[in-house]
Amino acid sequence: MTTVSTYDVASNKTGEKEISLDLGDQVLYRTLKDAVVMYQSNRRQGDAHTKNRTELAGHTKKPWKQKKTGRARAGDRRSPLWVGGATTFGPRNKRNWYYSLPKKQRLVALRSALLGKLQDSEVRIASGLSFEAPSSKAARAVIAGCGFEGSLLVVTADQNENVWKSFRNFPKVSICTAAELNAHSLLAHKWVLAEEGALDVVAGRLGNSKES
Repeated sequence: MTTVSTYDVASNKTGEKEISLDLGDQVLYRTLKDAVVMYQSNRRQGDAHTKNRTELAGHTKKPWKQKKTGRARAGDRRSPLWVGGATTFGPRNKRNWYYSLPKKQRLVALRSALLGKLQDSEVRIASGLSFEAPSSKAARAVIAGCGFEGSLLVVTADQNENVWKSFRNFPKVSICTAAELNAHSLLAHKWVLAEEGALDVVAGRLGNSKES
């Protein structure tokens, strides 16, 4: 059993709740590191690109004759030795940085990240997190009521457009569904606000029991 702080959106009251999650006994830091590196690598656009001699604009005329000028030999102005010339061994946009860890390893990383958040008391469960219409004012009240300072990750049980539109414009606040939750998103934020039932979905992904 793990005790988690709760927040009632309707009454603006806080409390505690016991949840039953089998997340292991220790945080697997090496697995977490491998998962975070994978997610960060997959976000790389790889659009850094330098031009070689064939791509650089300009003529190929020899700037001066080969001998009897007292100057160093030069073939064309595209030489990497010249200012404005080509780049040797520079980054190219042909590299694909994407790779994937096994699914079981990604779930183990998610389990360890959630365990670390629960151990540090950085998880809140929000009941009644449902807005009739998008409202930044209501979202701001929830953040203030929970006393969050710093980055925040809002986890919903399923797709909720009104909640997503209410939180999306706040700086340092991200929102995702429980099905999309991963280790990197947990570690990239200080606090986690989980909609009631969201941890059930995460527990189902991890093969654990539900909230008590």
